[in-house]
Amino acid sequence: MGSSNDPENQMMIEGNVVQEMKIDPESARFPCCIVWTPLPVISWLIPFIGHIGIGREDGVILDFADPNFVCVDNFTFGAVARYLQINTDKCCISTHRSEDEFREVDNGREISTWDDALRRSTQEFQHRPYNLLTCNCHSFVANNLNRLGFVTGGWNVVNLAALMFLKGRWVSKGAVIRTFLPFGVVFSIGVAMGGTTFLTFLAFFTFFLVGWFVLGTYVFKNLVQL
Repeated sequence: MGSSNDPENQMMIEGNVVQEMKIDPESARFPCCIVWTPLPVISWLIPFIGHIGIGREDGVILDFADPNFVCVDNFTFGAVARYLQINTDKCCISTHRSEDEFREVDNGREISTWDDALRRSTQEFQHRPYNLLTCNCHSFVANNLNRLGFVTGGWNVVNLAALMFLKGRWVSKGAVIRTFLPFGVVFSIGVAMGGTTFLTFLAFFTFFLVGWFVLGTYVFKNLVQL
């Protein structure tokens, strides 16, 4: 679950990030980033499953966790534990607008930027019901990445979760402990008290959640929404 140190992979993800885009975990500012934090109960059982959001150009986090509502600058389940800064050169957008481009927008011509894409996804999900299994935080972020055209698009809840799992960076050692300590405690108590019964339940729960999203994404393609 550690971050990758492969220079080629890091260049693909982070690329030439402009100097103004400073990540500041203490102020919860993650410009052009995908961010992740553990979920209560679910992450205690499956620590690689959590809540996800996306940062605007100014670093403010947007996340979808309630019906018809996108939370702004108040990450729903606590402080960010992992993040992944996106290389905007890999997106079909620009990170800033000139004065002429603003005039073109005012005149009705679309100029696509990072924040434009996030704004349109936010407007769409403000009219979406929330459901953990069919329309959740990963759906919202995948929708944003597809609008941005990140690495040609094609993002869904499964490959987005895999990207964050493989490439996400930990904010701090404390974030690692906050993620894995509850799992360690629950797992130890479960094995001590339930033995193979607990392990069977844990395997079934993991298989059910992972299998649901894989089938809902690649087999029953309208089941998990984007």
